[in-house]
Amino acid sequence: MNADGESRVSEAAPEAQRLRGLRRFRRRTRPRFEGLSFNRLIPNILTMLGLCAGLVAIRAAIEGRFALAAALIVVAAVIDGLDGRLARLLKATSRFGAEFDSLADFLSFGVAPAMVLYLWSMQTVGPLGFVPCLLFAVCSALRLARFNASLDIGPAPKPAYAHSFFTGVPAPAGAGCALFPLFGALAFSEWGWVGTGDAIRHPVLVGVVLVAVGVLMVSTLPTWSFKNFRVPRAAVLPLLLGAGLYVAFLVAEPWAALAAAGVIYLGMLPFSLKSYVTLKREAESLIEPEAAQTPTA
Repeated sequence: MNADGESRVSEAAPEAQRLRGLRRFRRRTRPRFEGLSFNRLIPNILTMLGLCAGLVAIRAAIEGRFALAAALIVVAAVIDGLDGRLARLLKATSRFGAEFDSLADFLSFGVAPAMVLYLWSMQTVGPLGFVPCLLFAVCSALRLARFNASLDIGPAPKPAYAHSFFTGVPAPAGAGCALFPLFGALAFSEWGWVGTGDAIRHPVLVGVVLVAVGVLMVSTLPTWSFKNFRVPRAAVLPLLLGAGLYVAFLVAEPWAALAAAGVIYLGMLPFSLKSYVTLKREAESLIEPEAAQTPTA
């Protein structure tokens, strides 16, 4: 090797050492994986838990553990009230989540209550006892299908006052109202009023409740959604006190509290309709003067 070659080698050696030093102290970058963040999966995980609660409720009813079955449907209703709000909070709403939620609602609030009540009471009257249970499940499916159809064609334009109302009784509330005979019978059994509990368990009463609630679910009755519900300042303190009393009642007598919740909700439906009609009249009264003042060609 000549002198020029030796000089090039000697100059390249420090440069190679410098590059090795840079590679040694270079910050390692974490590999990035494509996919959804875990936060966006939390609402779907909650929906899956609600679906599992409905399935386990059916199994508990088959095994004759009706109190556990009723409690699991209530748990599914609580989860259903959380997953949608959590999805909006985390900005994780998606069409998949909406479809998954509808399917889970059909099983937990349509199929599960119908099967629980059939195994608890309606099977004692033979094949005809399954008819009200079948009708309730079909009404639940029709209501959820109507909701899914609105996702495809887009929500129909509504006046401002209508955004605070559902169309018909929502599925979780319908399941709670349908389970009123079971809640009441469990409460009376704990109090030792066996005769009253057996009377509430009568298939005629259970069948009438199933049919009536199913009709309310597919009806066009406006019901409060409580999403945009504004509480007057004067009613805030009484509302908080009432909620605290109900929670205490729920802890002390859970079945009686759940049965009372169903009665209270059904009792609110006439007031919900009255509120809707009042708001509609007020809106129409504001539109009519404007139409009268519009000049005609």
